[in-house]
Amino acid sequence: MHGAPSDTAYPATDGPDAESRPRRLDELLSRIQQLTAESDAPEPSRPFGAQPDAAAQSGQPAERGEWFPPEPASLPAAGLSESEVENLVLKYLNARAEASGRDLAEHIKLPFRLIDPLMQAMKDDQMVAHKAAAMMNDYVYTLTGAGRERAKKLAEYCSYYGAAPVPLDEYVRSVSAQTIADQHPTEEDLARAFSDLLIDPGMLARLGPAINSGRGLFLFGAPGNGKTSIAERVTKAFGQFVWIPRSLGIDGELIRLFDPSMHEEAPISSAGGLLDDRAVDSRWVRIRRPTIVVGGELTMDSLEVTLNTATNVSEAPVQLKSNCGTLVIDDFGRQRMTTDELLNRWIVPLEKRYDFLNLSSGKKIQVPFDQLIVFSTNLEPKDLVDDAFLRRIPYKIEVVDPSEAAFRKLLSIMGKSLGVPYDEAAVNHLIDTHYRAPGRPFRACQPRDLLLQIINFCHYKKQTPAMTPANFDFAVENYFAIM
Repeated sequence: MHGAPSDTAYPATDGPDAESRPRRLDELLSRIQQLTAESDAPEPSRPFGAQPDAAAQSGQPAERGEWFPPEPASLPAAGLSESEVENLVLKYLNARAEASGRDLAEHIKLPFRLIDPLMQAMKDDQMVAHKAAAMMNDYVYTLTGAGRERAKKLAEYCSYYGAAPVPLDEYVRSVSAQTIADQHPTEEDLARAFSDLLIDPGMLARLGPAINSGRGLFLFGAPGNGKTSIAERVTKAFGQFVWIPRSLGIDGELIRLFDPSMHEEAPISSAGGLLDDRAVDSRWVRIRRPTIVVGGELTMDSLEVTLNTATNVSEAPVQLKSNCGTLVIDDFGRQRMTTDELLNRWIVPLEKRYDFLNLSSGKKIQVPFDQLIVFSTNLEPKDLVDDAFLRRIPYKIEVVDPSEAAFRKLLSIMGKSLGVPYDEAAVNHLIDTHYRAPGRPFRACQPRDLLLQIINFCHYKKQTPAMTPANFDFAVENYFAIM
């Protein structure tokens, strides 16, 4: 069956069109080369962290208006040299024996299109060899003898072979784009953040301006009234997520920034399908805005870059890990260092919003100091610090004892939560006998603690936990034995 000739059909080998064959063939080859060049051309660059145009928004991982790090179009755009990436590849292959190009790209968190030509160059330099073919025009690589020798020497200097580091200047720009100074929580935001706490509206009215300042505040008052609970929920009033690098690279030194023990990862949802169309730099990780709590274990070393001499990888200090979030100094005044040492270390960063850190090489770097610092203490702030420091912490909020009505409501809420039915008569007995008579102050933590005493006692007696005068008497006798 013969159809009409195609527009791209080859000309006959003889006849009147024979002379035009070379010209038409050249045009066809030229068009093929043009199409190939267009498909291989890198995506037009855009400013670091800028949002793509509307056509590229489909499948975009970031929430509307959320800053994100765009995928680099080249190694220089990623702030990396070929030798830095080669070193990571060699150390990874030395540890794993073999890996495909895509596995390597996934491990060091760089696009495969940047790794593939680098692997070909390393093969030409006889650092790696093809062990087998892999799917999707890829190969399984293994080290040659020369590559293994070089990898061992590199590992002796620094054993790190994880995600490729992010340059310091990119991290500084990311903090500026996600700063808490641009977050202005409203009454509704605070109500949502503290929805699981019974908190006085007057307290929220004082907390609101302090949180909006993004600078710092003192929470002081008697123990057991929820200062730490309040401090831990402050971050919820800000935007939910921020992006941070897994590690920072500064003049050949590596600083680990992402810490799973302090940061809660919040991965973006996959776009689905065989190909991942998310144009995000995988060297960064999306986390919930950090809330880092340090207490009596805080030392001066925790505030400086610390070098692990076994791996030659440095660890970021707590203030760097808490950037764009909240840093809570719990039990302030009970640290292993004096309050003067801590305050002298931070008096300039609190004022200027940047800090200076010393690297193991002796180099000093300037980094953002962008977090809300909450000093939580049972002591009077004026007894701990001088006027110069108090001026830099403009908000001092006392967390007062709950009223009797609030205490009763706390018992009702905690009873429902713990499965102990509220009993008005038993609560009246508790308050009259064990609070009014001895002049004992109410504390916000006591309803929970007393009910837990009752639950444990009833389990021991094989009874259903209940609020009764006898059970409250037993709980009070244990709880306030030396108080």
